Amino acid sequence: MTTDARHTVELDLQGMTCASCAARIEKKLNRVDGARATVNYATERATVLAPKTVSSDDLIKVVEKAGYGASIPVPDAPLPDHAADLKRRMIRSMIWSIPVVAMAMVPALQVPGWAWASWILATPTVFWAGWPFHKSTFVNLRHGTVTMDTLVTMGTFAAYFWSMYALFFGYAGYLPYKHDFELHLGHSSPSGNIYFEAAVAIISFLLLGRWIEARSRQQAGSALRSLLEMGAKEATVLEGGVERLVPIGAVRVGDEFVVRPGEKVATDGEVVEGHSAVDNAMVTGESVPIEVGPGDMVIGATTNTSGRLVVRATAVGTDTQLSHIGRLVEQAQTGKAAAQALADRISGVFVPIVIAIALVTFVGWKFVAMTGTAFAFTSAVAVLIVACPCALGLATPVALLAGTGRGAQLGIVIRGPQALEQANDVKQVFLDKTGTLTTGEMSVAATTPAEGTAVDELQRVAAALEGHSEHPIARAIASLADASGAQVTEFTNIPGRGVQATVDGRPSLAGNPALLREQGYEIPAELTAEVAAAEAKGQTVVLVGWNGQARGALAVSDTPKADAAQAIAAFKALGLTTTMLTGDNEAAARAVAEPLGIDHVRAGLMPADKVAAVEQGQRTSQVAMVGDGVNDAAALAQADLGIAMGSGTDAAINASDIILMQHDLLLAADAIRLSRRTLATIRGNLFWAFFYNLIAIPVAAFGLMNPMLAGAAMAFSSVFVVMNSLRLTTFRPTH
Repeated sequence: MTTDARHTVELDLQGMTCASCAARIEKKLNRVDGARATVNYATERATVLAPKTVSSDDLIKVVEKAGYGASIPVPDAPLPDHAADLKRRMIRSMIWSIPVVAMAMVPALQVPGWAWASWILATPTVFWAGWPFHKSTFVNLRHGTVTMDTLVTMGTFAAYFWSMYALFFGYAGYLPYKHDFELHLGHSSPSGNIYFEAAVAIISFLLLGRWIEARSRQQAGSALRSLLEMGAKEATVLEGGVERLVPIGAVRVGDEFVVRPGEKVATDGEVVEGHSAVDNAMVTGESVPIEVGPGDMVIGATTNTSGRLVVRATAVGTDTQLSHIGRLVEQAQTGKAAAQALADRISGVFVPIVIAIALVTFVGWKFVAMTGTAFAFTSAVAVLIVACPCALGLATPVALLAGTGRGAQLGIVIRGPQALEQANDVKQVFLDKTGTLTTGEMSVAATTPAEGTAVDELQRVAAALEGHSEHPIARAIASLADASGAQVTEFTNIPGRGVQATVDGRPSLAGNPALLREQGYEIPAELTAEVAAAEAKGQTVVLVGWNGQARGALAVSDTPKADAAQAIAAFKALGLTTTMLTGDNEAAARAVAEPLGIDHVRAGLMPADKVAAVEQGQRTSQVAMVGDGVNDAAALAQADLGIAMGSGTDAAINASDIILMQHDLLLAADAIRLSRRTLATIRGNLFWAFFYNLIAIPVAAFGLMNPMLAGAAMAFSSVFVVMNSLRLTTFRPTH
């Protein structure tokens, strides 16, 4: 079947609770004849390339048969807020659980009727607060699979219903009853003991972990929306010479629209009237605004910095470059959302083993050791409770909370566990130039006066000439000196060339060498040499002259950040190879890269080229990308680890795994160090959780631990995980 006979279907998914749910839906969709599906757990969306004979309704039915929900995406619909529901359940669960646990563990609190009060408080905790776990369990059981949620449901239900049996049919229902604390089970009937505290503690601990996970995960799907919001919302369309403001969606190919200074270009188009400098940095990464005039192409969402332009639309809607970048971001995110949390990857083995051990425990004590049913059942319950994955469920989110909390204090935002895994494995770091390695603002790098001209006078005249222009280069020069006392008359802006005026009664010029030559100005040899040297460095040179003579040259460029060299050294100390990616020309790129000690340079790149460069790097090792602009968003999403400067655009930030909230590139190296340490903590937590189970489960199976002690041991393992995670708060930055 050819590609022409296929179509792409997007589906919003509902009901997923873990990465294994996404894998199950993807597996079901891929069983459709001729279909190729990718499910993005972070954005809760499926992308399916299917034969045209397969409709979206057919695919929705496949998802529903798998036990989940699906629908056609609704434009501009709000993202589902799962964290809010989990937070509400967690808070109420904590309120109900604390008295239950306190009464069970502190005999002094066991007032007459305390067991009945525990039952009343435990019931909404187990069934309402714990419903997300139970729902997942039932859905998975319908399809013959088990997950961590299965173990949670079995453990809590076993503890709850056995406690109800003891309450209604044992002696726990008597008002004077007190709960004796025993380290192990006796062979006498323990049918009077209640274990509501074990059930509610499991629910509360795991809801806390699930809420932390959901809160960090729910932002992952907003990258594309933020990107598209960067575009203009309205356009001033020309109809018969009359300007009319219309929504951007009403613009059609061939329409002419006006772009005034400071406004965004509404959509991709061709300039038909006017001259100006357009700032393309957010799309192409070029630090110097580009001069445009009739016949030149402009890109939607870029900014017009100076003159009035009339543009004829050549692409609208999904055909624009901005939309194309958005598709690159979405595709890259979909490709890397397949990674699962460490605990999920092993649950398929751990959970069935625990269930099997509990069954063997019951059968062994009941039919082999010939003990009473109550003792056998309680031993099995102890196995389920002590194996309940509180520590396992908290290993990732609590360490993540501690690591990200410390990171937030330092200005580092880590999105989730996947970022930690990738930071541990990256071998290369790709860095955007403008706004990342450099300040992103034009400044005067060098001032060279001609012989006999004072520097102060040169700068004063230059500032007076450029003070009347809105061009970014002009603003940089105008900031050099105070020209408020200069008398400027007959000012003329020459688009793409420079400016001319009479300053203090002297005819003066500021512009490129071609402008001065056209006006008959003599350019001394030393200034000609300075122009050549500066242009070889990728700098823009402005010559200033008066009375028919060039008096000096000003070299303007985007300058490296003060901490850039130290940051590159920090990356190398982490064993990373550095590569700079930029839309600027080769000379400008190398002028920045070589003094900083960057290993490789890739210049003249468009957004798609940056994605291709990252993909090429990924063929040899894991890649990190550091950037700040819309032009970097797709590359940030494509990279194994995306690091965005927080001063950058929302698109870049939302497409990234790690966000730096300050203009401090050293934080990028600190972010990788913190990520690696946080991942090491998570792995240590997981090791403890499994080591604890390795010891505790056999103890419970041999009848040496009652369910209350099992619940206490389970709680202790969780406390250990929390305390181990809190060590991350001692992390110190490089400087």
